[in-house]
Amino acid sequence: MDSQWIPRGLQRTSFPRFLAWILPWAGLLAWGLFGAALCLIEGLNQTNMDNRFAFGLWIYLDLTIIAFGAGAFFTGFLLYLLRREALRPVINSAVVLGLICYSGAIIVLMVDVGQPLRAWFTFWHPNTHSMLTEVTFCLTCYLTVLLIEYVPVLLKNRQFRRIPKMLVFEFELHKLMPILAGVGAFLSFFHQGSLGGLYGVMQGRPFAFREAIGIWPTTFFLFILSAMAAGPSFLIVTTRLVESLTKKRLVDDRALRTLGRISGFMLAGYLALKAIDTLVWINATSPGAGFPAYEYYERASFGTWILFLEIGVFGVLPALLLLSRHTREHRGWLLTAAGLVLSGIALNRFVLTIQTLALPTLTFDPFLSYVPSWQEVATFTAVVAYGVLLYSLSYRYLPLFPQERELAQS
Repeated sequence: MDSQWIPRGLQRTSFPRFLAWILPWAGLLAWGLFGAALCLIEGLNQTNMDNRFAFGLWIYLDLTIIAFGAGAFFTGFLLYLLRREALRPVINSAVVLGLICYSGAIIVLMVDVGQPLRAWFTFWHPNTHSMLTEVTFCLTCYLTVLLIEYVPVLLKNRQFRRIPKMLVFEFELHKLMPILAGVGAFLSFFHQGSLGGLYGVMQGRPFAFREAIGIWPTTFFLFILSAMAAGPSFLIVTTRLVESLTKKRLVDDRALRTLGRISGFMLAGYLALKAIDTLVWINATSPGAGFPAYEYYERASFGTWILFLEIGVFGVLPALLLLSRHTREHRGWLLTAAGLVLSGIALNRFVLTIQTLALPTLTFDPFLSYVPSWQEVATFTAVVAYGVLLYSLSYRYLPLFPQERELAQS
């Protein structure tokens, strides 16, 4: 039925089976859009957030998927500017994943703002003293870059390649890839850092407040390094997941081992700075604000176990696995280590978003609890469903993995 759109020489499942795969995700998308519509029409009273707990599920998951989506800018930077040719087999997939993560995050933020028709206020009346202004500009510009980077992938479709003008257009766009990779890295570097710096400057929240390096709090640099560690690991996990679902080898082991090695080095650098940052915070920053650090971990829900889990199990352990050539060459260990990296970054974003707001900052303040409403869950489910649908369509109709045909014949 749609065989003329499938890349030549590549095997895809039958259209009825593909339809059976996407219909449940389309249903989840519809459910999520209904929840988002309620938030936009009725207002943010549809959520369980309030003036005290202003950040919730949406911001937490936004920060997480933006960190995972860093594989797009980091992989492009390594391939086009540092000439790491081993990463070429995954660059198309990285662009699609980056597009999904960043566009999905912006969609949720529009619902979170509550008045999307006034979204242009951020650009026309920017608060030049707010890090969120810089984040808004960089996110918007980088999403534009990702859309441009996706066009050459889209033009590789079998039907588009029959049009000579499209071939010329694709060829000219490829010349711009190094420039776009540099611009994307610049934009992502600053918005990843500013998302972390937002927490580091919150003097009214001593749990998150950090000392500055120059004019930037340490969380600025921690978010950058953690995103650069998470991005390659996310590519490893998604590639293995697609291979498992399609029962094919799509990328050679060299590309994934290279991603693992890069992720390991970035994670090691992040952990070194994280350790220094934590020690300074425990011994100087927090006591200086009148809060002994142990008080933040007196409640069972946020005990010291969460710090040990983040740094030890989800930090040091995967770093050792990824930096070891022996374990990196084992598919199971590589996938396990990448999964641990992603779990650690997700836990870090949870701690900074949820734990920061739950903890009291005044003696008469209560410990706050928060459980997202079904509308919040549904809205983000829509983003997940949208991501699965876009990636599934891209995989079916575009040659996302240049090595797929070669590996199928070997």
